[in-house]
Amino acid sequence: MSTTTDPSGDPVAELPASLAEIRDEFLAVPERERLQLLLEFANELPDLPERYASAPGMLERVEECQSPVRAFAEVDGESVVHFYATAPAEAPTTRGFASILAQGVSGLTAQQVLDIPDEFPLQIGLTRAISPLRLNGMSGMLTRAKRQIREQLATHP
Repeated sequence: MSTTTDPSGDPVAELPASLAEIRDEFLAVPERERLQLLLEFANELPDLPERYASAPGMLERVEECQSPVRAFAEVDGESVVHFYATAPAEAPTTRGFASILAQGVSGLTAQQVLDIPDEFPLQIGLTRAISPLRLNGMSGMLTRAKRQIREQLATHP
């Protein structure tokens, strides 16, 4: 876990190293360049594994997103999380957020994901570059992932 301060100097909650690295990458560039970095993440959204690519309905629709985004957090037998998402190329902001979560969450333990602060989307320094509605979409993806993990842990402890 990593802790730091946000641009205003306030302490930021601890994060797993993978998400802390992404957050720090955003905070290290000038505010005007953060949107470009988000678009770079959009181009790095991992492909779905075949079992989901051939049955996208297995992924849950993220209603908070204006774009048709689907996501699923899968917990394997070792309690390791794999986050999968689809987002259209014509929705690069949303696709970027999905990619951040896919890259930052996949490989963490279920508990590490559950411990991610709900305000993580606000910690990456995009609050002035992205509309609150779009930030709400990323929050929706994270909230859904946590709920899906809790459900899986409850049925397969």
